[in-house]
Amino acid sequence: MKPCLPICLLLTAQLALPADLPVQQVVLYKHGVGFFERSGKLAPGESAHLDFNASEMNDVLKSLTVGERGGGKITGLRYDSQDLVSRKLADFPFSIGGGGMPGMLDQLKGSRIELKLGTETVAGAIVSARTFPGTDKQAEHDQLNLLLDNGDFRTIDLGAATGLHFPDPKLQQQFKDYLATLAASRSKDKRSVYIDSTDAKEREVTASYMIPAPVWKSSYRLIFGEKAPMLEGWAIVDNTTGEDWSKVQLSLVSGRPISFISQLYAPKYIDRPTVDLPDDRAAQAVVHQGGFDAEQSNAPANGRIGMAAGMGGAMRGMAMAAPAPPPAVMAKAARSEMSRDDAGSMNSVVPSAIGETATARELGDLFEYRIAQPVTIKKNESAMLPFLQQTIEGRKLLIYSDHSSQHPTNAAELTNTSGKTLDGGPLTIYDAGAYAGEALMETLKAADKRLISYAVDLGTRITEAFGSKQAMVREVHASRGVVSTKYAAEETRTYTIKNVDAKAKTLIIEHPLRPGYTLLSQKASEKTATNYRFEIPLEAKASKEFAVNEERVYDQSISVRNLGGDQLITYIQNKTISDAGRRQLQRIADQKRLIAENDAALSDLDTNMRNQTADEDRIRRNIQSLNTVAGQQQQVQTYARQLDAAEQQLAKLRDQQAELMKKRTALQKDLDSQIDALTF
Repeated sequence: MKPCLPICLLLTAQLALPADLPVQQVVLYKHGVGFFERSGKLAPGESAHLDFNASEMNDVLKSLTVGERGGGKITGLRYDSQDLVSRKLADFPFSIGGGGMPGMLDQLKGSRIELKLGTETVAGAIVSARTFPGTDKQAEHDQLNLLLDNGDFRTIDLGAATGLHFPDPKLQQQFKDYLATLAASRSKDKRSVYIDSTDAKEREVTASYMIPAPVWKSSYRLIFGEKAPMLEGWAIVDNTTGEDWSKVQLSLVSGRPISFISQLYAPKYIDRPTVDLPDDRAAQAVVHQGGFDAEQSNAPANGRIGMAAGMGGAMRGMAMAAPAPPPAVMAKAARSEMSRDDAGSMNSVVPSAIGETATARELGDLFEYRIAQPVTIKKNESAMLPFLQQTIEGRKLLIYSDHSSQHPTNAAELTNTSGKTLDGGPLTIYDAGAYAGEALMETLKAADKRLISYAVDLGTRITEAFGSKQAMVREVHASRGVVSTKYAAEETRTYTIKNVDAKAKTLIIEHPLRPGYTLLSQKASEKTATNYRFEIPLEAKASKEFAVNEERVYDQSISVRNLGGDQLITYIQNKTISDAGRRQLQRIADQKRLIAENDAALSDLDTNMRNQTADEDRIRRNIQSLNTVAGQQQQVQTYARQLDAAEQQLAKLRDQQAELMKKRTALQKDLDSQIDALTF
């Protein structure tokens, strides 16, 4: 038999190439990542490789898990590293920067170089290189100083050189590697992850990971017919991974788990301190502290830390927590077809003739739709996949929520009786076989209810009228001289509704919910965070008024010291005050009246004193003017007697003023005591 060495070598080379693992399962989430599971068979000793974009490597290294079936062992993972370009370039003996060719050559002093100058070739060791700035007589030029083999120094104009070569092959290769490093730093090519194995058996390998992916989008159709409304759900899926998805198991998860990016791909470096041993310092005595038993907290955790590889085991030690539990490791739910009721006779729109929809299940706080049939989506293509077709509980009505418009909107009240979580998305409504409008629906959990508006109802008009009543006193309390009054103000908003259509309707009015206001006459059928909802039946071609009475209760406090007599009388006459409180306020009012009377007497006395002082000033001026006139001594004496009488009267007034001031102090003290003791 002839030897088959060439063929064997060829087969060996082919088997040595890493094998691809095709995509088997895809799970798309709503927070910008997707779960991917790949699996395939590996020949004895064969490695597998996965290709990723450089921007995906952080998520891959955070979430990658590898499993193996068939009795083999996985020995490790390798991947294309990414170091900082500055650190890679720092390993070279030169740098290409702003100094140009002279700056680069000057860093290679002592290296041999060959330059071609026309037909002449000059060789020697680099001494220095520099750029000379231009002058009026000479332009800027670059010079290289060489030490020739014969020992002569020679200066060469680099601009005249037509070629440059380094005889040292190692240095020449370093230039190639330097430029390759720069080119690789700008590259956006794929990065490969290799799964190695040394087992001599064929086995099946599964790799799961999370990478950034477009979120899947929901689109619904709500079809009203003679029976219960039919709700159809379609998922819009985009394949931007750069490879085909061929017959993959596709799942769509509603919910938003927390996800983030950790910088795991680029190597991290830590600056270390520089420490020198003391050379010229005498040794000192060292006093060691007493020892004690070390705690066991520093011991390794149970089991061996590292890569868990064994017979039939998966390499889990290398994987970090993924944003959400990979569905591949969860228990598979049994598939069940969605029940579909006949949507009734339609003129032109009927439920879509879609195939089997999707099975659904809870994933903790998330919800998963698993597409029943394998899905094929080519790279850079998108697909619409049905995940729901089911009748749900719903009714048509009107909603009046935009108070700037006189027309309510056609709406539907939907109760999620599907038993599944309905992901949020646009909703197209068909009614009586025709397009009726569009709406947006938030994510709807099972058994939850939503109102959706999809068109303006021009057959119904609504106007509003506003009225209010004077605030009434509800309660009056006092404590330590402060009176607190509770007021109640009533407001009424009347809605006048006119239905011009020849059919009865049901209207829901969303009345603003205002802090501090409570309903008086009407009872809301439902309340939201911002509105009351009142459900009102409307007869055909009829008008109706609907009044909403609200009451605002508020408090007002005032110090009794600041209340006048009329205000106190108002409080005293208020029927909400107790008899004990009324008596206390009456005593305070009487005391304030006494103080007011005393203040009035003081005011009158002050006026008299000012008048008396004015009279004295007038008499003194008369006496002063008559003293200079001969024969007026008799009149001067008369004025002197009047001045003495006025002074005596002024003294009496001052005594009366002192008495009144003393009395006022006593009255005020009594008033302060009564006010401080005021409590009811």
